[in-house]
Amino acid sequence: MIFAEDTLKFPMMNLHYVFSRGFIHGELVYDLSLGSFIHHLYSASNVFKDIIIMKFNKTCAMEVRRWLGDRTGAFNWIHTKTAIEELEGKSDQCLDKEQKLKASIRQIVMCNPEKENLTDPLVLPLGDCFISVWLLDVISKDQDDYMRNLKKFSNLLKIGGLLIIIGVLNTTYGTVGADRFHVLRYDESFVKSSLQKLGLLLITVSCKGEEM
Repeated sequence: MIFAEDTLKFPMMNLHYVFSRGFIHGELVYDLSLGSFIHHLYSASNVFKDIIIMKFNKTCAMEVRRWLGDRTGAFNWIHTKTAIEELEGKSDQCLDKEQKLKASIRQIVMCNPEKENLTDPLVLPLGDCFISVWLLDVISKDQDDYMRNLKKFSNLLKIGGLLIIIGVLNTTYGTVGADRFHVLRYDESFVKSSLQKLGLLLITVSCKGEEM
């Protein structure tokens, strides 16, 4: 239940809140997130016409393509569709939320974290929004590396674009079975300082009385 709250409900609830306020508009959103997760993008598909998913890992990209094409063996995200319907409500006249999300995904692009232009040699258009969930925590070796990666993300945004980062504070590692994985440890003040150093404006909104 704790895992479901942190990894499923938290990002879906907060992104639903942000995108349902009515002050965010645009055509294109980028997503560069951990693993092959797609559930955090339901609410983005209500606002943005096109979604471009970026992946560092070929296996993760393959899993998303399998889901996108309704292929045999694709992971079943029906539980997350049910969750977003509880948040947003469902109408018989509305397009199925999973199909709506799939229709919004323009392409899946491989990228390289070592490149200044993440998709080099491909040059992508600047987007209106960039979403990254849990990825910075695991790809960043130290705080300086976090700053460099954050700058690369922001370089894909138009002036006035929205950068949404979801991470885990004060964590040093994660485990999957017997395997242990690096997680960069940082706190809220470091994130705020990093955003300010890059010239990004920090906007605070509230979800159910909690600061985001």
